[in-house]
Amino acid sequence: MSRVPSLLGWHAFLVRFIHSKMVEFEFEGEVIEWRGPAPFLFVAVPPKVAAAIRSMSRELSYGWGCIPARVRIGKTEVTTSLFPREGGYLVPIKVALQRAEGVALSDMVALRLSVPG
Repeated sequence: MSRVPSLLGWHAFLVRFIHSKMVEFEFEGEVIEWRGPAPFLFVAVPPKVAAAIRSMSRELSYGWGCIPARVRIGKTEVTTSLFPREGGYLVPIKVALQRAEGVALSDMVALRLSVPG
């Protein structure tokens, strides 16, 4: 029974995310690897962009400092979450992006990052 309110809260958060006005940022960054339980590829959000996102993060975070986001590389866009890391954020480069856009470790990529505004 205690899970129902949290699930309803999560659903409300997702509905708000889907229907919210998005704030967009465009930047380039190097694809890096961060090894957690499994290797993942990320791009670090530049400090000025991270500061702008951090100023909105209290309203945006759904827990642990993660921020829901959309990321576009080339013609491919995915929904993801920004991970807080060392005072900034990392953008996960999902396998769908890697395959569709030919993204690999150490590549420089141009990203369009959208977060709820």
